[in-house]
Amino acid sequence: MNLTPKQLRILTRIRDVRLTRGYSPTLQELADELGVSKVTVFEHVEALIKKGALRRQANRSRSLDLAPGVELPHESGGVRLPLVGRIAAGRPIEAVEDRRTLDLEALFTAGTQGVGAGETFVLRVEGDSMIEDQIRDGDYVIVQRSSTAHNGQTVVALLDNGEATLKKFYRERRGIRLQPANERYEPILVKNCQIQGIVIGVVRVYA
Repeated sequence: MNLTPKQLRILTRIRDVRLTRGYSPTLQELADELGVSKVTVFEHVEALIKKGALRRQANRSRSLDLAPGVELPHESGGVRLPLVGRIAAGRPIEAVEDRRTLDLEALFTAGTQGVGAGETFVLRVEGDSMIEDQIRDGDYVIVQRSSTAHNGQTVVALLDNGEATLKKFYRERRGIRLQPANERYEPILVKNCQIQGIVIGVVRVYA
């Protein structure tokens, strides 16, 4: 695909924001971050859509997303770590060395029915509203992109004010309840929200 350097920067920025926040930036945010005018960003976005590199949902805010199959630098290829055995968290077990590897990309994409490659993303957690579900401040959640959710699933939800939140999803007669997993926080009650994805895993780094 023949892209100009500015178009590649815009695509890369849209990808990065969606990975870190779960939703796409606005045209004004792109303009501010890239140091160009909003009109310039609009023209590049329209050109990217015509080239088939970018897609946008009509009448939905923050809906810019890379088209299926579009790969950018540092995007392809999985991450493999050595899987050397088991460790007991209860009663001790015999230590047996096992020379295999664990493909982290395959681990979190296997079994995601109806979801193609590139349809998972990672978000870094800020805050402790989900701590009773063992999701702590500084953790990384693995999210399967989805616009729907079942009651009780932990979701990334985009509110009408443009803010995203990580909460348990419950659809009720009067609307939607976004329930924290921390008794110090009140649930968020809304008539509607945009589901960005469902949490399918948590990664914690000790450093």
